[in-house]
Amino acid sequence: MRHFGHLAPEVRQHLFHREPCEFTADSPARLLAAALGATLYSPATRPRLADDILKQAASGVISMVLCLEDSIDDAEVEQGEENLVRHFADLAARPDARLPLLFIRVRAPGQIPDLVRRLGPSVRLLSGFVLPKFTGERGLPFLEALESAESASGRRLFAMPVLESPELLYRESRVETLEGIFRVVDKYRDRVLALRLGVTDFCSSYGLRRAPDMTAYDVQVVASVIADVVNMLGRADGTGFTVTGPVWEYFRAQKRMFKPQLRQSPFLEVQAVELREKLIEHAMDGLLREISLDQANGLLGKTCIHPSHVLPVHALSVVSHEEYSDAADILRPERGGGGVMRSAYTNKMNEVKPHRAWAERTLLRAEVFGVAREDVGFVELLAAGIPG
Repeated sequence: MRHFGHLAPEVRQHLFHREPCEFTADSPARLLAAALGATLYSPATRPRLADDILKQAASGVISMVLCLEDSIDDAEVEQGEENLVRHFADLAARPDARLPLLFIRVRAPGQIPDLVRRLGPSVRLLSGFVLPKFTGERGLPFLEALESAESASGRRLFAMPVLESPELLYRESRVETLEGIFRVVDKYRDRVLALRLGVTDFCSSYGLRRAPDMTAYDVQVVASVIADVVNMLGRADGTGFTVTGPVWEYFRAQKRMFKPQLRQSPFLEVQAVELREKLIEHAMDGLLREISLDQANGLLGKTCIHPSHVLPVHALSVVSHEEYSDAADILRPERGGGGVMRSAYTNKMNEVKPHRAWAERTLLRAEVFGVAREDVGFVELLAAGIPG
């Protein structure tokens, strides 16, 4: 699989100075964590789940979560489990099927070994589990169950804990909760692919819901949690983890949202400013601003509940030619001793030692999302990715 792999080779050549790399579910964890991108959630009860997964993969989705938790009714859990087992077997019977990274969001630790056992040989299609309401105390049984299921199945399985509990939100218990989370995920570091933020649950604790023209960072009580999570769990000193961006709740059908503005050209006959104005009209400006703020605050990837969110997340994750030029220059071997130099774009100073961690992260993102050509920006990437 690869980001933008659903585009024709000639289109990718037009867009990219350096194309996204290919990878598999068995690639190194560091690469997969960066490559998650827009992780699309789907209720596990969907009647045509296998077909839905194939359809999303064909349109560029790289990671999906099949949810047995908050997206379905309490009375539907058993049905959802049976549906998952049946549709995994269906997918396993299609050897040439192009699949995204697949994760199951469970409710209780015991579901993990039970589902792995019931999946049987089709467990080879599973990349891991999403663990809800994660704290140090509640999370440990989930990770122990994951380790046990991995041993029994012989399949490498990752965990993606969701940080969404009230203890994490409340100021008086936040630091202690974060310390407990760190101790547990550090112990199971090789199995923790990424940490996910459950901002909807944070808002719920205060009866809040952000409007479509606001981002999570405009809700100060939420923004403070994100800052502390990154501060304690997302450090670039080797102790941190990939932290993904929060869900965006608002959507419209993808073709209704984008296609009328983009059908004049596969690339850019519509000017960027005109497209941006139309996206604002369609309540997408909040999403675009939030993705940019996610990246500025150290988050990579995003939880998504609608297919129309996937392409904007991926298009804004592509490394610009200017970013790539700066990062590559900072990491040149002869710069190992430090120093300061003017950027190749002659618009900033690059300091080797302070900017090294940023440059390393940028080149990792460049590997999985690609580097845009010098004259290609977000609008061209977005336009090219809209299905015909």
